[in-house]
Amino acid sequence: MAKISKSERVPKKIKSRFDEIVALTDSFCKEHLDEEYARLARQATAALCRKRPSPLERGSVDVWACGIVYALGTVNFLFDKSQDPYMSAGELCEGFGVKKRTGAAKAKIVRDTLSMFQMDPNWYRPSQMDDNIMAWMIMVNGLIVDARSLPREIQEIAYEKGLIPYIPADQGD
Repeated sequence: MAKISKSERVPKKIKSRFDEIVALTDSFCKEHLDEEYARLARQATAALCRKRPSPLERGSVDVWACGIVYALGTVNFLFDKSQDPYMSAGELCEGFGVKKRTGAAKAKIVRDTLSMFQMDPNWYRPSQMDDNIMAWMIMVNGLIVDARSLPREIQEIAYEKGLIPYIPADQGD
């Protein structure tokens, strides 16, 4: 699985659209979620802006903002009551003033466009990465293994290739 660019850079042509959407996602995340969701929403919005053609060029900014946060919520289990933060899909959509069906449909477009899936390490909250088994599974000599159980030398190679998010032993530094 290839790592995606986490840049917030966008083409000048669509910068004002990016700013409008990010103003909504930042405000919503600050009020209801956390900074990790806000950062991921900015990065996802930027990634959508860089698509050619960008799907963000058409449609309502509030619907796009809702769809982006909804897509990230799906990846990160926001709608699971056992998670913190937790929010229902209906509450999320209501917070953006968008109908649930519309928010879910836009979220599907976001997920499909950015190839997102549940527990996707590219779109997972960094604070939860230790618990995301998808971030640590790599193939070594034809076997799928948890990289955290491998010698440091192999972890370093996996990290350099972008296969794991960090070298586990370095997290204490």
